[in-house]
Amino acid sequence: MHPFRSHTCADLTASNVGETVRLSGWVHRVRDHGGILFIDLRDHYGTTQVLCDPDSPVFAEVEKVRSEWCIRIDGNVKARDPELVNPKLPTGEIEVFVRDIEVLGAAKELPLMVFGDQEYPEETRLRYRYLDLRREQMQKNMTLRSDVIASMRQRMWDQKFREYQTPIITASSPEGARDFLVPSRLHPGKFYALPQAPQQFKQLLMVSGFDKYFQIAPCFRDEDPRADRSPTDFYQLDLEMSFVTQQDVFDTIQPVIRGVFEEFGGGRKVDTDWPQITYADAALKYGTDKPDLRNPIEMQVVSEHFAGSGFAIFAKLLEQEGTEIRAIPAPTGGSRKFCDRMNAFAQKEGLPGMGYIFWRDQGDGMEAAGPLAKNIGPERTEAIRQQLGLGVGDAAFFLGGKPSAFEGVAGRARTVIGEELGLTDKDRFAFAWIVDFPMYEADEETGAVDFSHNPFSMPQGGREALDGNPLDVLGYQYDLACNGYELISGAIRNHKLDIMIKAFELAGYGEDEVRKRFGGMVNAFQYGAPPHGGCAVGIDRVVMLLADQQNIREVILFPMNQRAEDLMMGAPSEPTSDQLMELSLRVIPQE
Repeated sequence: MHPFRSHTCADLTASNVGETVRLSGWVHRVRDHGGILFIDLRDHYGTTQVLCDPDSPVFAEVEKVRSEWCIRIDGNVKARDPELVNPKLPTGEIEVFVRDIEVLGAAKELPLMVFGDQEYPEETRLRYRYLDLRREQMQKNMTLRSDVIASMRQRMWDQKFREYQTPIITASSPEGARDFLVPSRLHPGKFYALPQAPQQFKQLLMVSGFDKYFQIAPCFRDEDPRADRSPTDFYQLDLEMSFVTQQDVFDTIQPVIRGVFEEFGGGRKVDTDWPQITYADAALKYGTDKPDLRNPIEMQVVSEHFAGSGFAIFAKLLEQEGTEIRAIPAPTGGSRKFCDRMNAFAQKEGLPGMGYIFWRDQGDGMEAAGPLAKNIGPERTEAIRQQLGLGVGDAAFFLGGKPSAFEGVAGRARTVIGEELGLTDKDRFAFAWIVDFPMYEADEETGAVDFSHNPFSMPQGGREALDGNPLDVLGYQYDLACNGYELISGAIRNHKLDIMIKAFELAGYGEDEVRKRFGGMVNAFQYGAPPHGGCAVGIDRVVMLLADQQNIREVILFPMNQRAEDLMMGAPSEPTSDQLMELSLRVIPQE
């Protein structure tokens, strides 16, 4: 017999009754039923109930075991009494009577329990991640992650892509986040960077004639953490193709993503119609460039109904250049209690409040209620109701000013309204391509122009488009949004050197700096670069959605905490004096 097991803890069924078996695993829990000890023995595959009574030659040894001890047992498979069968377990028809036991690894008192659904502080869970990962949900999450990646790989191979590995140590590149720098021992005072993405290398692969590339790629960015973003590193399905248009990229990756969500979505509906929404329309209708289309609410501009109206706040606001009033329809939200609750939400978001109108039945007709309705009068109120398509029992909320100042709050308000009123379909994955991103954005304080998205994208209109106002230039850039999260970001690349140099010039990078920082690409583009494009899929976010988790750390094996610390391994750590000397570095103490 194998020294550790003849079967896993998920293998045994009624067909094994009478056999002598060997199992190894962890003690999930121990129950003492009047001198008979029952142990739920757990491994990666499942759980088997084993039991021991004073007739067993190792009863005294079994009495000593505690939760999370790692043990091996030998025993005889017995059928459970019919009334004791557990239909929820694959092994629920049997139990194993223990004849021999070996303690493979005893456990001290546990800082967190594996059995049960107790909640523990995140700091505790991350410090003892190896225990946290033993829990059933975490085992499921990580198994799901592995299976999703395997499925993605196979689907890419099925589309004639090949996987190539790009360097992990490279040069610093402006990708929109801070680099992790790595000091060079052989070149004192110089630094490598961990790649924020394989961007330049995959483009160089296209110049090298490989046509179709993909990689399950680690990416490193020194970012502030969020619930849906790791502060240090993440993995993406990275792909690039030559001789393609934007639509070709969509047609390639859509069946991969749709197939993965259909395969692992647990029966939830996966939309097959993925609309293409311009960035401007997404901001207007949803207040975000990653809209949750499970929520049917679409915001609308209603400025004309408030211009010159009796509501002085909005009327005066509209006299200022670049301002507008937007309405958030709220079907079934027509009660003063709900309207007051949403007004309080706006105040928590830092706004004075949100204006509102709600429509109620007065017996002989419909009445518009709320402070706004009284101020602007029945004619304007009725025009707003008709524009928004609302009726009795519905409401609308209003925000005004420069869109950049209130769009984010409006988008969050739309989300809250959809969820509180039960309008958002939770049992569904809704996708949308967001297209026509602006190439550039201006700093609100300094007015300085910089890239708003991927700096290596092709501007729509080519070289001529760069001669006008940079803020009017759109790029062949695109994102895929799903249920309020960005899953994919990509672009058709700028493969023409003159356009690339001009594009960077508008963002404040001179030609000399471009040639210095991107020398590899600059040189390569002089030797017959093909048109090419691609995208990257955030694997962590995909798995987070499929696992129905709210925090990305629930689907990463060994994540950092909110302060970008690895509590389990003690990173980041202070270097030794010898290490600093070897790297020609000196640490300046922080005051």
